[in-house]
Amino acid sequence: MAVLPQGHHFPDMREVAGVTLGTACAGIKQTEQRDDILVIQMPENASCAAVFTQNAFCAAPVHVAKAHLNNAPRWLLVNSGNANAGTGDQGMRDALATCADLAEAAGGAAGQVLPFSTGVIGQSLPVDKIKAALPVAVHNLSPKHWDKAARAIMTTDTFPKGVSKVCTIAGQPVTINGISKGAGMIQPNMATMLGFMATDANIKQPLLQQCLAQAVELSFNRITVDGDTSTNDACVLIASGCSAAPEIEEDSDHYRIFAEAVMEVCKQLAEAIVRDGEGATKLMRIVVKQAATDEEAVRVGKTIAHSPLVKTAFFASDPNWGRILAAVGRAGVENMDLDKVEIYLDQVCIVRNGGRADDYTEEAGQRVMDQQEITVTVALGRGEASQEILTCDFSYDYVKINAEYRT
Repeated sequence: MAVLPQGHHFPDMREVAGVTLGTACAGIKQTEQRDDILVIQMPENASCAAVFTQNAFCAAPVHVAKAHLNNAPRWLLVNSGNANAGTGDQGMRDALATCADLAEAAGGAAGQVLPFSTGVIGQSLPVDKIKAALPVAVHNLSPKHWDKAARAIMTTDTFPKGVSKVCTIAGQPVTINGISKGAGMIQPNMATMLGFMATDANIKQPLLQQCLAQAVELSFNRITVDGDTSTNDACVLIASGCSAAPEIEEDSDHYRIFAEAVMEVCKQLAEAIVRDGEGATKLMRIVVKQAATDEEAVRVGKTIAHSPLVKTAFFASDPNWGRILAAVGRAGVENMDLDKVEIYLDQVCIVRNGGRADDYTEEAGQRVMDQQEITVTVALGRGEASQEILTCDFSYDYVKINAEYRT
């Protein structure tokens, strides 16, 4: 079951001037009829920024999207059900073919299409099915189709993920919308994670790229479901330039306002991915503070978050604090003073002065572990750096979902 926010529903998404979305059903990998193709169209002279997976076996569409990013992109093409990864030269030809097919259907150039795929690895992309569906997706282009778009990119997700936010720049509204997909194979290291955001802001591509990279580092790169980095991870931010607000310049108050809004959209989408972790029943925030550096804090946090023993203990609601202690100890922190380390479950101190806290009781720990959302705080006593990692537990359903992924 997904760890949903109370009253979860797909939000009302504002229109982003100049950006339209269309979906269609190609029947790529389905047991039920649903849309699995998404086309996003942006205006000429729009800015487009993107970050991609660091997996060395990155998928064919990742290679193509990287190459096309400098060609003043006009369209994003996304398919679910097939990752087109581990497919060699044929995968590259297939990714390029779908770009050409969309360009023909939309009336543009193949080099202006950025392709994205998500789904099963190692299977050939059904190019003919996608080609047949593209005219339908193009015909359906609308500024209103954010809900349909979020659903079309889902694989093992249990709910569509979307965020819509407005900030004010020089008295004018600027809209930022985002959708994402991902539930397993999540440790974005820019999970099978894809994120697509659009804004009507007027901002040049290099500054938009800087803004996206900064936001992704502190959002999507701070979550993990299972420690696996996908072959297909990507996050894209489109700026249509259609807002009445003035152009956003670097090192300005306008940039600060815009960057904070983009960061908030990314963080909300990232949290939604963790809440939808395959088989997840609990959301855990791992806060590491008093670290010597941000990198050290992230390393300790991810060591805890990746530990199968920690994650299964949380699933069982078992206050087995020794597993957290062991994860901190093997995180590679040099010359750690164990007497200075403190570890908490919410406000309950479990470790102090190198061992179990004198005032800790099993009952207090159990009360925290019975919650659906838990914060684990580790104070290293080494410096001022602090970072937060979001993760979830490992349940029986995680094994079942991934054991049956291709059936």
